[in-house]
Amino acid sequence: MALDFVGRSLALSADGLAAGAASIAVQPVEMWTVLGVETSGWGFQADRRPKILFERHIFHRLTGGKFDDGDISAKQAGGYGAGGAHQYDRLARAIALDRGAALRSASWGVGQIMGENFEAAGFGDVEGMVAAMSDSEDAQLAAVAAFLKSNQLDGHLREHDWAAFALGYNGPAYKKNHYDENLQQQFDKYSAGSTPDLTVRATQLYLTFAGFDPGKVDGVMGSKTRAAITSFQTQQGLPATGETGDALLEALTQVALA
Repeated sequence: MALDFVGRSLALSADGLAAGAASIAVQPVEMWTVLGVETSGWGFQADRRPKILFERHIFHRLTGGKFDDGDISAKQAGGYGAGGAHQYDRLARAIALDRGAALRSASWGVGQIMGENFEAAGFGDVEGMVAAMSDSEDAQLAAVAAFLKSNQLDGHLREHDWAAFALGYNGPAYKKNHYDENLQQQFDKYSAGSTPDLTVRATQLYLTFAGFDPGKVDGVMGSKTRAAITSFQTQQGLPATGETGDALLEALTQVALA
């Protein structure tokens, strides 16, 4: 049975990255800095649904506390439990009570934009935002850029004022979470020339969708990614080169995105 919230699930493209960065007058390295901290750099789960985190305190606020149970609705933040599918289990329970409030109470995609911020992210309603998040990482990144611009955080990003950016993007708890320090570390790493290779990254994402294990979706061609490519090529009767490229991506998309 097909899962809800599965769209085209397309990987970030060079055009999508360039457009997102240009829309707020930053370089790709600044965009990678934000993405690397928010979701370890990729916006989908292995089952092709967008990464989410369900926030019980937001659902409490949006529904006036009438569904408070300490799990999916409570005055206090927290109580997340495991990530991945468990967050969708929590979301499904909330949807059964109030779909609109439930969708607005989760953070979505590669930038973990809260559903309640759909307008700032460039959408007319939360359903449109969720559909875009399910469609592609290009759409996810465009939403991040729109959100940053709407909240006047793009200037902090251009200036590398990580404390001011962290406060606006992650809230006053950023110091406890060392969010500004993590941003600085990611920026330093990417500035040193280690930005992800988008072809390798797309290969890793689609291998993950197809049930192979390439390791991290980080755009770095390591031994685990090569082994996963070789396994896929062998399964499909292709030459087992362990290398990626346009032909491999075409074969992968036919399997992973079917």
